[in-house]
Amino acid sequence: MLLSETLSERTGATVYVKLENLQFTGAYKERGALNRLLLMGEEQRARGVIAASAGNHAQALAYHARRLGVPATIVMPAPTPSVKVSQTERHGAEIVLEGETFDEAFAHAVKLREERGLTFVPPFDNEMIVAGAGTVGIEMLEEVPDLDVLVVPIGGGGLIAGVAIAAKAIRPDIEVIGVQAELFPSMYAKIEGKALPCLGDTIAEGIAVKRPGKITGEIVDALVDEIMLVSERDLETAVALLIQLERTVAEGAGGAGLAALLADPERFRGRKCGVVVTGGNIDTRLLATVLLRDLARQGRMTRLRIQIHDRPGAMFGVVRMFEKNRVNIIEINHQRVFTKLPAKDAFIEIECEARDVGQLDKLVADIRAEGLKVEPVEIA
Repeated sequence: MLLSETLSERTGATVYVKLENLQFTGAYKERGALNRLLLMGEEQRARGVIAASAGNHAQALAYHARRLGVPATIVMPAPTPSVKVSQTERHGAEIVLEGETFDEAFAHAVKLREERGLTFVPPFDNEMIVAGAGTVGIEMLEEVPDLDVLVVPIGGGGLIAGVAIAAKAIRPDIEVIGVQAELFPSMYAKIEGKALPCLGDTIAEGIAVKRPGKITGEIVDALVDEIMLVSERDLETAVALLIQLERTVAEGAGGAGLAALLADPERFRGRKCGVVVTGGNIDTRLLATVLLRDLARQGRMTRLRIQIHDRPGAMFGVVRMFEKNRVNIIEINHQRVFTKLPAKDAFIEIECEARDVGQLDKLVADIRAEGLKVEPVEIA
């Protein structure tokens, strides 16, 4: 639980971050899985446990089951990326690949439970899982007793349900705010009684849950003060800021709490906020894309489309202007065929990086001063 002076300056709130991404398996899910295992009888432990998961829950259960000597079986959809399969297998679990979707994997896990007499450990909709997750809230208030608000990502609702129970018991006046991705507003829709679609490619796949829990939904309805929805852009910015300012890696779901502060800073300005960074298991290629897109939004990187005359030396003249302005060229694409321009013209797209947006603006002005048409290629 760390005070972030840089994020506090950025948001106008006093921001404390609860770094659950530093758990051994990279996410808070260990808490619920461990609590469920510890509360099992010896006979149950001997028979073993089973879960259906392709994410953090799988690794958490496998890791603590091995620590306690409990056989663990994890059912994953067949298309699960091999890196997730190997990470879970490394923790000692038996991996069963079944079905094309999570629902098919879940159905197979239920079947194996009956056949083998195993104990099923769900990812969130279980009182013992909720209680384990709730230790996050206890620790936050032990560290900073005078927090005004807790900001907690919501997927199936296990974490926020546990945090809300603990926090409201310790401090009945504290505000608990949940955060969901705009593309998957399942808990928000459930509480508000709205029919909203849950679909799309969100970077917060850890909270991309179409059907929130029944138990967790009732707790959220009773104890959570508000649920905010955040855009993909704010999620990307939050992940980038946590790396740049806090030197900590968060997955998309892990950045959702900070994304809420970025989306509505007036909502939190001047308040003491505890933000849960729920996990840090993000694909490295996706992380690289998020960071590069953030540089583009800051104006430190861009792609310029420049129309030139298709004749010797034309491109060299443009490149000289980049050298003059000390703007670094990363990539050049020269196109003279697949374009609607006249046959004697062409365009080049130049991906480049600069010190700041002012340096890029000066470059664009110089290019236009030479009579060339230049436009930035915008990102979302």
